[in-house]
Amino acid sequence: MSTELPPEPKESPPAPRPAPREVWKKGGRLLSVLLAVNVLLLACTLISGGAFNKVAVYDTDVFALLTTMLLLAIVWILFYLLGTARCPDGVPYRDAHAGPIWLRGGLVLFGICTLVMDVFKTGYYSSFFECQSAIKILYPLTQAVFVIVQTYFLWVSAKDCVHTHLDLTRCGLMFTLTTNLAIWMAAVVDESVHQAHSHSSSHSNTSHTRLALDLERASSAVGGDCSCDTAVCQIFQQGYFYLYPFNIEYSLFASTMLYVMWKNVGRLLASSTPGHSHAPSPVSLFRETFFVGPVLGLMLFVVGLAVFIIYEVQVSGERGRTQQALVTYYSFSIVCLGLMTLVSLSGSVIYRFDRRAMDQHKNPTRTLDVALLMGAALGQYAISYYSIVAVVAGTPRDLLAGLNLAHALLMIAQHTFQNIFIIESLHRGPPSAEPHDTPPKDPCHGLTFANLDALHTLPACPPTPRLVGPSPAGPQEAASVIVAPRSHWRRRCLKDISLFLLLCNIILWIMPAFGARPHFSNTVEVDFYGYSLWAAIVNICLPFGIFYRMHAVSSLLEVYVMS
Repeated sequence: MSTELPPEPKESPPAPRPAPREVWKKGGRLLSVLLAVNVLLLACTLISGGAFNKVAVYDTDVFALLTTMLLLAIVWILFYLLGTARCPDGVPYRDAHAGPIWLRGGLVLFGICTLVMDVFKTGYYSSFFECQSAIKILYPLTQAVFVIVQTYFLWVSAKDCVHTHLDLTRCGLMFTLTTNLAIWMAAVVDESVHQAHSHSSSHSNTSHTRLALDLERASSAVGGDCSCDTAVCQIFQQGYFYLYPFNIEYSLFASTMLYVMWKNVGRLLASSTPGHSHAPSPVSLFRETFFVGPVLGLMLFVVGLAVFIIYEVQVSGERGRTQQALVTYYSFSIVCLGLMTLVSLSGSVIYRFDRRAMDQHKNPTRTLDVALLMGAALGQYAISYYSIVAVVAGTPRDLLAGLNLAHALLMIAQHTFQNIFIIESLHRGPPSAEPHDTPPKDPCHGLTFANLDALHTLPACPPTPRLVGPSPAGPQEAASVIVAPRSHWRRRCLKDISLFLLLCNIILWIMPAFGARPHFSNTVEVDFYGYSLWAAIVNICLPFGIFYRMHAVSSLLEVYVMS
């Protein structure tokens, strides 16, 4: 009698492992932000207090604080690099959007110029070592070491999504970011003091001269016995002042990259991050343009350099030449800003015909770019509106007042429409994301006006009912070659627009960054508001306007690559 064996129970498939969950971030972020705010307020208090002679804060105190912050930041960066090298699993993900190559390349370029500035500054303070505090020589040397270490750190770690020592990493990144902001503020204050002193030597405004002398005494050596009389000392002094714009941009570039790293601490990413890539092919990078935008932008760049040189030469002369220099400067700026406004508007119009889907994926880098563009533009908005009120309510009704008013209005319009164009471009998907009208099952059916009897003549379409190419990528390439011209003209126009705006923003960065101050040479605002108030407005708002130009260059380069 046979007995049937009971059927063996089927093995149930193993339960799927739960996906890793992100650790709660709010506590660590709050702690690191509170640390950064307190340190930054302390640094700002000492730096701003040391800029005036009436406050009993000496520049040696500021240098001592900044040197201490630099040393602590260097120690933390070395700790991070050693920790991640010993524990490779501590960085399981890397953000493909963070730290693109052009941003890291710009950081290296500005870092090299900052190192040259530190050499000049060390040589300047070493020229009268006997009457200087040693901290003034130690500070630029420490800053040079910090720039080298931080540049290497951001080059290799800008894309990291760290998952070890989360709170310590957040606090370290925020402290390093605060250190860069403190260096930026110290450079801006020092450059403002230098500009005020240079302008007071060529103008006879009493309140202006008195304020500039107070600032100059505050920035001089303790004791006031040091003098820079030798030719070598003066070369060092002028050299490091002209290199300050690069130091300022280096600090801001590093701050933005550190912020993105701070946002990525503890972040979980999929194995293949959705969205567009930052690695275009060299062919598409340099060939797909009409060359109208680059040529016109290069022409404006060269003309702008000539106008800037003429302005710098004539503005320090007699009153008649200063008036002529201001007319030339405002005329070029009006033409440049007007063209940039029209080009930005045309780019926005082109996007009305673009069918690419909007990229809605989480992207801390893009979020920061948009916030910085909108925030930095507020500085130039403020200066422009103050100028509009001064010109409209003021007494002079001459050519210079009209040019000043047109310049202020166009500055507002250009910032507005350029921000709209850049922000919309950053949220567009890659060119491959453009949908087709009828997605074909067979690639050959996507050919427009195709002769079905002649399909066998195509190398990728053999005479069979199904399209079988010599390689899996063959049919897709054949279809893309035929479908691409539909949107090819739009891509070329967008690339031309991006390059034109990029070159214009570079020249509009060079002019104020290297000393063009029509805000003080044109006395309309100075007479209306008084020098003290107007100088405070310009010295606070103009650094943000200068940063806006360089950040717009970085964003436009990304738009150019993505178009």
